[in-house]
Amino acid sequence: MASFAELKRVGLALPGVEEFRHRGEPALRVRGRMFAVWWPPSKITIMKLEREHQRMLFEVRPEVFSPCRVGTGTWSYVEIAKLSNKDLKALVIEAWMQVTPMTARRAWLARRPQP
Repeated sequence: MASFAELKRVGLALPGVEEFRHRGEPALRVRGRMFAVWWPPSKITIMKLEREHQRMLFEVRPEVFSPCRVGTGTWSYVEIAKLSNKDLKALVIEAWMQVTPMTARRAWLARRPQP
């Protein structure tokens, strides 16, 4: 069972990530661009995932993922307690990549150990 503490640990290990408060709640961002926020009233996390991937997740795992309107776009409500730590890590990296500049993503991917 994953937790926001695990999300935060994984996120803060990525280049350029900082924790801040969004509407009084803990969130993660890169260069001022948020990619994850904890929403304690619902015990849910809101994440910026890749558009087509999140659409697929809404269909195949509606008990975990649902649409969240953010501005003119759609992010994902994610019930992270229903995820494994491995799945959560992959989602945190995906969300980070959505807001991180291309050059930083490429540099990180080049240094990342291959499985």
